[in-house]
Amino acid sequence: MPDKSIGSSWLKQNYQLSYFKLSHESYLGSRSKAEVIQGGTIAETFQMNYALKKDNPVSHFEFALKYDDVQMNFFQAVLKSIPVKEIVEFIKSQPNFKYSRKIGFWYEFLIKERLPIEDRPAINYVDLIDSKRYFTGINIKNSRWRINNNLLGEVGFCPTIKRTEAILKILALDFSETLNEISKNYSPETLKRANNYLYRKETRSSYQIEKEEPSPERVERFVSLLSNAGKKDVEELFSEESLVLLQNQIVDTRFAATSFRDFQNYIGQTTWNYDEIIHYVCPPPEILSDLMKELSNSAIKMEGVNPIVRATAIAFGFVFIHPFEDGNGRIHRFLIHDFLSRDNFLPSGMIIPVSAHMVNNMKEYDDALEAYSKPLMYIIRYTKNEEQELLVLSTPEVEGYYRFPDLTAQTEYLCKVIETAVSHDLPNELNFLQNYDEAKGLMKQRVDMPDKLIDLFIRFTHQNNGIFPKRRRTVFQILKDDEIEALQSIFQDIFTSEK
Repeated sequence: MPDKSIGSSWLKQNYQLSYFKLSHESYLGSRSKAEVIQGGTIAETFQMNYALKKDNPVSHFEFALKYDDVQMNFFQAVLKSIPVKEIVEFIKSQPNFKYSRKIGFWYEFLIKERLPIEDRPAINYVDLIDSKRYFTGINIKNSRWRINNNLLGEVGFCPTIKRTEAILKILALDFSETLNEISKNYSPETLKRANNYLYRKETRSSYQIEKEEPSPERVERFVSLLSNAGKKDVEELFSEESLVLLQNQIVDTRFAATSFRDFQNYIGQTTWNYDEIIHYVCPPPEILSDLMKELSNSAIKMEGVNPIVRATAIAFGFVFIHPFEDGNGRIHRFLIHDFLSRDNFLPSGMIIPVSAHMVNNMKEYDDALEAYSKPLMYIIRYTKNEEQELLVLSTPEVEGYYRFPDLTAQTEYLCKVIETAVSHDLPNELNFLQNYDEAKGLMKQRVDMPDKLIDLFIRFTHQNNGIFPKRRRTVFQILKDDEIEALQSIFQDIFTSEK
């Protein structure tokens, strides 16, 4: 590894910001190269002609803006460390240079203090971040620095999402055409039955992820929520009153909240010897209300962004903020459906089995959550008091981690989930229901027995890979052996034959 650091890696060393994990590190060496090092960081070596004319902190920050990744929590720590006098001198030396203007904007945006510099003259606006490398939000023109603020949020909550090859490959697919084709391939009756079935399956899957078995009443409430997804105004949806009502509808009444939490919570597990392993420490309560308000603002600023990207940023942003003691995961998965519906990703009334895919692929879901939670646990400091309540000791150091999450990994994950759900899971569910109806009709012609018994016969046979299980014979004592054989043959002909 070259020993001459530059840009973000130099700033990290110079200001002893060891608790930050950089996603891109730059170095100077004899030849250009890039490699992935431990933890997934990209270490890039630039040739010596990239060396800075002035080896000072502001010049290294300029280099970071040009060649390193946008990491707002790191930028904030760096700008707090660089003397204001040096920043002012750098900007005044090149007052209209686009990187001087970007540095001025970043300082005032992240530090929330005005620099003693006059507004820039009427020159062309430049984008703050590169829309070829990052997903960007609605442009807000900053006339002081002549900067297009195209971030996905504001300083209170602002995710970054890179335009990776994995994401772009899936977003290039024509989901609208695929979903419309699916709609055309099935009768309105089948689609209606499928949606009713999938609403319930999605509900049960969402609870199953939390290892809960909901009561019929809670199932119906969640189904009702899903069927009305995307209909509330964003500001109304994210009001404390609305989210509390939403939480109350999906949790056990004993754990219904009356407001956002005013205590420190965390996610962990107890081992066999009663030790506790803490997997994630949620944002401290003193910044929670502001995070939730700014999450709502981010949702608004992301209007027009690809629906999957917007759904990821808001739904995963919500679950990482964790505003309630219980129900956060189910609301998080509801929000995925809400924003997909809100942005007309799905035909009206249609739902795709997102949670059903998650529950069948839990490691991938856990990995997506841990991609955010694990790095935090390396830098956060906490303790427990005598009442075993957790207390965060390093809020100033980690606040930026909560406010400026990199949600690239979560976006890649949700893209993959939705692509699989649309191209594979949804057609499979529709085919199953269509086959089910056909098999049920033929079985009823062969043996005119009650629907309940036919449903049981199909279920038992399906669970046993197309063979009616002998242990279930007692349930159908009224049927003759040749009738059992005939019904089994009908099942096999419809469910296992090429159609």
